[in-house]
Amino acid sequence: MAIENIKMPQLGESVTEGTIEKWLVQPGDHVNKYDPLAEVNTDKVTAEVPSSFTGTIKELIASEGETLAVGEIVCTIETEGGSAEAPTEEKTATKEKAPEAQSAEPKASATPAKPSGAKGRYSPAVLRLAQYNDIDLTQVEGSGNEGRITRKDLMKLIDSGNIPKAGDAPVAQAAPAQQEQPAAQPSTPAAAPKATSAPIESAEGDIEIPVSGVRKAIAANMLKSKHEAPHAWMMIEVDVTNLVQYRDSIKGEFKKKEGFNITYFAFFVKAVSQALKEFPMMNSMWAGDKIIQKKDINISIAVASDSALFVPVIKNSDEKSVKGIGKEVNELALKARSGKLKSADMQGGTFTVNNTGSFGSVQSMGIINHPQAAIMQVESIVKRPVIMDNGMIAARDMVNLCLSLDHRVLDGLVCGQFLARVKEILENMSKENTSVY
Repeated sequence: MAIENIKMPQLGESVTEGTIEKWLVQPGDHVNKYDPLAEVNTDKVTAEVPSSFTGTIKELIASEGETLAVGEIVCTIETEGGSAEAPTEEKTATKEKAPEAQSAEPKASATPAKPSGAKGRYSPAVLRLAQYNDIDLTQVEGSGNEGRITRKDLMKLIDSGNIPKAGDAPVAQAAPAQQEQPAAQPSTPAAAPKATSAPIESAEGDIEIPVSGVRKAIAANMLKSKHEAPHAWMMIEVDVTNLVQYRDSIKGEFKKKEGFNITYFAFFVKAVSQALKEFPMMNSMWAGDKIIQKKDINISIAVASDSALFVPVIKNSDEKSVKGIGKEVNELALKARSGKLKSADMQGGTFTVNNTGSFGSVQSMGIINHPQAAIMQVESIVKRPVIMDNGMIAARDMVNLCLSLDHRVLDGLVCGQFLARVKEILENMSKENTSVY
């Protein structure tokens, strides 16, 4: 027998970590290669972690609700062939690697009975949360495997308002040796605002809704985008009267022929794709020391299921017809609502178009889908009185297009020119000069 490690896979482009939402196996269960082991949530997708081997589950390293970096071990599996002892020792060495590197540090453990290796290894989510809330991790007792600190442990501390700072006594018990240790960094100024105030208490009749892994991942990604990208916002109104008349004139025949509805959204995605080709800077990403202008035009679209929001991608949308875009939007929406979206469906987006008008919104400010540089909200089409060029007032079908942009990458000039071009394309869509095929 041999012991093999199952690691957290990379479930999408730019995904660096995943949260174990639910284990589908237990120690002692026999699994075949490619059998699902656990449900994992990231900021991009909910997916299953498949087994890389056929064998028996030996140990579940990660707990449900725990967030791990890509490449970290989630469980071990016993397979046929080889020796069980050597891999086990190798796994132990992996766990002990972090404390050996830090063994010279005069640090007392809050839980001496537990190995310090697991306690000393923190996932990116734990480190980020601790840094943001000024939590001294050396004074936190973890509930994870071998005393490992999980994101859930930190959320409990934050909710309680009892956040351990550098120089404080440990949360679980006093440790005089730690208190005598000189602080490595200057203490936080008294005037600095605390990350959290008093915990919010539920009153009688209130409903407490547990935060799912998907919702936590969405929250983390939105927070990252707002903190890192300096958002700016623009809006333009477009007269789509001719487009509305054209779509209304063909929708019945199109549904009968193609088997799905032709929506306004397909026309908007087509117009944006064409404008992105003419203004490639809009199809860019911030990469720290450089800006990457993407060659492929892949449009991310927001699709909501009953419990979560997903952002699948229409690949090479500039090469597709209105019908092709409409068909792909329909297929991706069906897959999202039936839980059949795959990680490949979520990867590679370069620009996001969000159909906020589907629920009646007329103006909104979207948060950029990191690491993209912009997101465009297509608002509701509304009939409004408009003064025409000849001075007459007429009822026209008007829509607002709202653009949020990353000001590190984009300036108002190029964004204004881009929106003006999208407006021009849409206002010239009509039965005479537009084909859905």
